[in-house]
Amino acid sequence: MYKILAIEDEPPVLANIIEILEAEDFKAIGVENGRKGIKVAADVVPDLILCDVMMPELDGYDVLKALRENPLTARIPFIFLTALSDRKDLRQGMEMGADDYLTKPFSREELLAAIAIRLEKYASIREDYDIAQQKSQGLEKRMATMQQFLATKDELLKKLCEDLRDPVSNINMAIHMLAQAPSEKDRERYLHILQEECDREIALLNQVSNLQNFLTPENAKVLRQYNLIKGQDEKNSSY
Repeated sequence: MYKILAIEDEPPVLANIIEILEAEDFKAIGVENGRKGIKVAADVVPDLILCDVMMPELDGYDVLKALRENPLTARIPFIFLTALSDRKDLRQGMEMGADDYLTKPFSREELLAAIAIRLEKYASIREDYDIAQQKSQGLEKRMATMQQFLATKDELLKKLCEDLRDPVSNINMAIHMLAQAPSEKDRERYLHILQEECDREIALLNQVSNLQNFLTPENAKVLRQYNLIKGQDEKNSSY
């Protein structure tokens, strides 16, 4: 059920508007001056506002200005109700952000038609806004996933590079010992160590070359879920 706020200082006109709206199953809210209208609009955030132009204290222009300055009410469709026929006055309202206007006296059909057009346009704009917001949230989520993926990739590459240092050190040591081996048996033992460390080095290099295919964002998520690698926040907190 759409909520419609009517701001009108003439009680008979306000009562007539409320009666028409309620007959069409709108939730109608009526107030008799602009100051109350601004407060009620911020409290209930209606789907549409009907507002008289000529009112004491705050006129319709003041009300519209205040509503457009409040983020809660800035995008609510706003229709002026006016006895003014001067195009300059009407243009002023439209330039301030009014969506439409009805010249008094207006018929029931004119009022309902103006409301229907504005509510339909507002629903379309709201739908476009929701779709754009969903796309934005989806993009932010994908960006966060990719950042986590890149951090995981860097972490695994760093770990592999660290693992490569051990075989290299062992190979250097085995070469040094081989050069000083006093017997054939010792030389065979150091050659065996060299072969093992070379195989280990090749295996690690193969892991590096296969990393690109293995480490998808989904795999990175699984690795983090089972604490096989640290998350970026966890790494930062460890320093």
